Amino acid sequence: MSGTPTKSGNPLMAKMKKDESFLGKLGGTLGRKKKAKEVSDLHEEGKNAINAPLLPSSIEIHPEDTLMEENAERVMLDPTSRETHKFKDLLKVLIDWINSELEEDRIIVKDLEEDCYDGQVLQKLFEKLSGRKLNVAEVTQSEIVQKQKLLTVLEAVNLLLRPHGWPIEWSVDSIHSKNLVAIVFLLVSLAMHFQAPIRLPEHVSVQVVVVKKKDGLLQTGHITKELTTTTEMMMGRFERDAFDTLLDHAPDKLNVVKTSLITFVNKHLNKLNLEVTELETQFADGVYLVLLMGLLEDYFVPLYNFFLTPESFEQKVHNVAFAFELMQDGGLKKPKARPEDVVNLNLKSTLRVLYNLFTNYKNSD
Repeated sequence: MSGTPTKSGNPLMAKMKKDESFLGKLGGTLGRKKKAKEVSDLHEEGKNAINAPLLPSSIEIHPEDTLMEENAERVMLDPTSRETHKFKDLLKVLIDWINSELEEDRIIVKDLEEDCYDGQVLQKLFEKLSGRKLNVAEVTQSEIVQKQKLLTVLEAVNLLLRPHGWPIEWSVDSIHSKNLVAIVFLLVSLAMHFQAPIRLPEHVSVQVVVVKKKDGLLQTGHITKELTTTTEMMMGRFERDAFDTLLDHAPDKLNVVKTSLITFVNKHLNKLNLEVTELETQFADGVYLVLLMGLLEDYFVPLYNFFLTPESFEQKVHNVAFAFELMQDGGLKKPKARPEDVVNLNLKSTLRVLYNLFTNYKNSD
């Protein structure tokens, strides 16, 4: 005779009720969290809706911007300007220049923002260029000491540049906060003042975003900053070379010069059954420049050192840069022209390079 099962006697039912109770609690907890998140999202959406008309979508607003004091402002480079070919080209020229100057100190710069903000590289560069030794700590870890070092370096730089009319577009705070525009302004001014043997890209301008807090809201505006002008204006303090004068005042004589240079290069390239008819185009990939240097210096250039049939822009730049290295190895000064200018068919740059070879090797057989 079977008895009626009690409530506690059915383990399955007890487990189901226990599970329901647990799920109910879990659901309640999840529901409350979901509701709280929805309220938070709604609040954030409302805040964004208020600020959205004032903030360009491409600008990354940092958390610290919301903590800015009233009427305070922060300046940063517009991301679209950072990606332009001219600006990247300028960065590369400056990095290569610094590395060339500080080679003996075994300092290698890869990123201007990360490598220049603490004052170490700027100190070494200024000391090398000016021949002055600054009384600063060599190794700096703390922010306070880094800023003290930057202050000493920038005071020395400003004292040197300001009397010559250079605009001061940098400060301790802007450099230490890794403001790339301020760092570039500083390096360009130093390069021009000390007559660096480099060719800065012309007409490099960037858009700078100014974030300002007013009435509790973040507002932004764009300002155009001109980092470089024309070569003639930037190098106006320096001695203009023969080709500046030739192209500006005697363009009719240009063909005579080109003919003389073509005769010179063919005298040597003919030994390899090669012939040049167009200076602008036939030296643009760097191959003839490399081979010409080997002929002038009487040695064979191993084919693995350069691209015999370059296809990309980078391969052509590599070839021209390698030819420049061979020229320096031969005792010539580093060409003022940039490899990129020769590759880009810049006639004046190509003529400068070839004329430099002509003046040094015109009596070579």
